[in-house]
Amino acid sequence: MAVQNLGQWLARYLHHLRHERRLAANTLKSYQRDLQQVVSWCDIEGISCWEQLDPRQLRVYVSRRHRQGLSGKSLQRELSALRGLYCYLLREGVVQGNPAQGLRAPKNRRKLPVTMDVDQLAGLLDVDTSAPLDIRDLAMMELFYSSGLRLAELVSLNLDDVSRQDDTLQVIGKGSKTRRIPVGSKARGALDRWLKLRPELAAIGEQALFVSQRGGRIHPRTVQTRLKHWASRQGASRAIHPHMLRHSFASHLLESSGDLRAVQELLGHTNISTTQIYTHLDFQHLAQVYDQAHPRARKKG
Repeated sequence: MAVQNLGQWLARYLHHLRHERRLAANTLKSYQRDLQQVVSWCDIEGISCWEQLDPRQLRVYVSRRHRQGLSGKSLQRELSALRGLYCYLLREGVVQGNPAQGLRAPKNRRKLPVTMDVDQLAGLLDVDTSAPLDIRDLAMMELFYSSGLRLAELVSLNLDDVSRQDDTLQVIGKGSKTRRIPVGSKARGALDRWLKLRPELAAIGEQALFVSQRGGRIHPRTVQTRLKHWASRQGASRAIHPHMLRHSFASHLLESSGDLRAVQELLGHTNISTTQIYTHLDFQHLAQVYDQAHPRARKKG
């Protein structure tokens, strides 16, 4: 059957990524999800093996996925996964060429990340509480904003990732890349308060820095839910999610320092083009100031 042939080689490739390339679990799931889309489409089109797929057919596939509403960024990720698969198939002698090589997805207008201003963040983080779960939540929010963490990075933190000697965190980011990032004084204080109360909640032997009521490592969904709770409780004007705090960290740091390379390193971006999106935010802010303040920019009432 068509899917069996395609699926067998897909399974071998995923095994290669897991055991030889040692990709992170989340990255592996993304590869599997993206490539399974191609397998399903090939089955519908009567394409029974990977060597039958050609560039013309792939362009049809990309066009169809784009019409279905898939963004250019997501399509580019699918094509990247497919190019990786074909490199593996070439190595194994299964195919003679890579039909995804040189194929590009349609470009979408890049959306600017949503951020909070300093006053909004101060309102969110101005929490006076003695409840252990609230103190845990405050420490998490402070770390998101202080250190620009991704959600997956925060929930995967262990106790020994925190250095009290130099106020830094060791973080495992995308692609299992490790980086060390500083912790600000406010976040350090919130973290110290949490660490004093953590033994009341943590199960015996649990190494996770942040734990749930049940004592085990906190789940990403729980973190998202708690942020929504705090946004409502603190009177925020919009829903708040972890990446918004990361975006705010990057935007505020870049606006103050102008050091794009430093922000790139702190965020753990592989390509500086990913970090450059925050320069557009900075320019947008300057443009708003100009429109409001410059006598030749103001509209007459």
